[in-house]
Amino acid sequence: MNTGTASSDTFPFNQDPVWQPRADWIAESNLRRFMDRHGLATYDALMQRSTDDIAWFWDAALRDLDIEFYAPYEQVVDLSEGIQFPEWCVGGEMNIVHNCLDKWQTRAVKDRDALRYEREDGTVRTLTYAELHREVCKCANALRDLGLGKGDAVGLYMPMTPELCIAFLAIIKIGGVILPLFSGYGASAVATRLNDAGAKALFTADGFSRRGTPIAMKPTADEALADCPTVEHVIVQQHATLDGTPMQAGRDHWWRDLVPGQPAEAETERTAAEDVLMIIYTSGTTGRPKGAVHTHCGFPVKGAQDMYHSMDLKPGEVMYWMTDMGWMMGPWLVFGTLCLGATMVFYDGAPDYPDVDRVWQLCADHGVTHLGLSPVLIRALKPHGPEPIQRHDLSALRAVGSTGSPWDPESWRWCFEHVLGGEKPILNYSGGTEISGGILCGNFFEPLKPCAFSGPVPGMDADVVDADGQPVRGAVGELVIRQPWIGMTRGFWQDRERYLDSYWRRFEDVWVHGDFAAIDDDGLWYILGRSDDTIKVAGKRLGPAEVEALLNAHDAVAESAAIGVPHAIKGETLVTYVVLKPDAAPTEALRDELIQRVTDELGKPLKPKALLFTDALPKTRNAKVMRRVIRAAYLDQDPGDVSSLEDPSTVEAIRAAR
Repeated sequence: MNTGTASSDTFPFNQDPVWQPRADWIAESNLRRFMDRHGLATYDALMQRSTDDIAWFWDAALRDLDIEFYAPYEQVVDLSEGIQFPEWCVGGEMNIVHNCLDKWQTRAVKDRDALRYEREDGTVRTLTYAELHREVCKCANALRDLGLGKGDAVGLYMPMTPELCIAFLAIIKIGGVILPLFSGYGASAVATRLNDAGAKALFTADGFSRRGTPIAMKPTADEALADCPTVEHVIVQQHATLDGTPMQAGRDHWWRDLVPGQPAEAETERTAAEDVLMIIYTSGTTGRPKGAVHTHCGFPVKGAQDMYHSMDLKPGEVMYWMTDMGWMMGPWLVFGTLCLGATMVFYDGAPDYPDVDRVWQLCADHGVTHLGLSPVLIRALKPHGPEPIQRHDLSALRAVGSTGSPWDPESWRWCFEHVLGGEKPILNYSGGTEISGGILCGNFFEPLKPCAFSGPVPGMDADVVDADGQPVRGAVGELVIRQPWIGMTRGFWQDRERYLDSYWRRFEDVWVHGDFAAIDDDGLWYILGRSDDTIKVAGKRLGPAEVEALLNAHDAVAESAAIGVPHAIKGETLVTYVVLKPDAAPTEALRDELIQRVTDELGKPLKPKALLFTDALPKTRNAKVMRRVIRAAYLDQDPGDVSSLEDPSTVEAIRAAR
């Protein structure tokens, strides 16, 4: 196929389905009920109407989710400022906390668990909807006592504890703007984001525990705050019980002194549906981080709709998504589960500590019905075999969700067979911070092949196009979206032009997401990595995931990364980094074998220039491999913004492997 994209033969598209939807699951699904209510006989008919008439669909979705407004909207969507800047729920007034907590207090849901929390040391704490509501009211009253209110931005730099969830919701309750910050950020990254948003306050903790070792957070926060003149108040949770935590008089307040004694009732600030709710930052390859702006009727509604329609999460079911609040999946988890009357699980610790079965123990003990993880975790746990899974009863589990990085077929099959018993689906999920959730997702309606997505989430008018913007099938192209959706970011904070440059200026009135994707002959979708990671060798475009899937399938390989580096004749040439399993040795024979494996499958023109062994790959906390950082380290260039890396020392490991 001479299409300017990689041939479908180089990635396992054209396999037979390995999972088939069950008729009874479809009949009992949230989506089937929605389709029946609106006279839509088939899933294809639903998808067609959801994108042909976006005003109808999002109005219907808001009603299906029982989203309540103080004042009803006069118009679902106004596109008078262009497709790039839609206004949703025009004239409507609502505060999303009403839909997450307030409305449940007069219903039986108030006695249901809203949050189940487990510390790394095994301590468990649960909060019902009524208990969470009381704690959020107390925290909101504390914030108001400090002089904080509507429109004030407040940072969240905390481990995944109940207090984080309480603070998150309390900021919204007073009409503030939440700034979720990755708990592993260094001082510079924290300061940059607080300053960009003009934050008035910060929630943090003395520290947290990782693999039994206490790690201080407050000194990092203090270092950041030295450069943040707008921050007037810091609320500190005593979580790790560290000695000598520094506290600045007049600015710093212990949570224990400020919050528990407050009244257990607080008024929810009345806000417009399109008032700013959250600024959540994503890292760019250059320049300062991008602050994606989200509103009350946007991000939370999209998150809940994805869970309800595609993932079929039902009220009372339990979702545990392995995340940090600084990654969009943290706010997504809170908003989605609470809007639906479901239960979320927080775990504050390493997923393989004190033993490799920790994730499966959490699922069994908390009755998890929907588990969200990264394929990277499965690749790390797979060498231990299925026995750690078999120690625990996972019968409550209905599906595994996955996001963060592409699957390789071997790891996908291992998860499907051993975690899900070959009977339940892997709900592959891909979108982003600017999306408020997923563009693509698995569902309970369509068959699945290894690594595949069922297709777009209802309401997402997605397509795959070639370099000229024309639709392609059976070949790799750019993932695009042709219609706006309710969760679409309202732009980048104080940077309109960068937002337009990032998504809208390649093809007219089309959102170009920056992912490499493909649709196979059966209509199943695949994400093959970031399109800015695309490797172009002598005019042939190659997705890194295609190379990595081949390498990861070798018995000696734990994980890998593929990058393109400049070449005088070919334009680029392929370089690969490989992390071996503990029992494998980095020999020249193994190097040759792995290079030959890639060459045999992809052809001689795509033979790697180099295959380098390294101890670790640079990743974000949510397990995304940072290929641009790897490329920069290999070329001895400035890696750009590395604030989201879980372990910055991995950059040096890449340099050392050259």
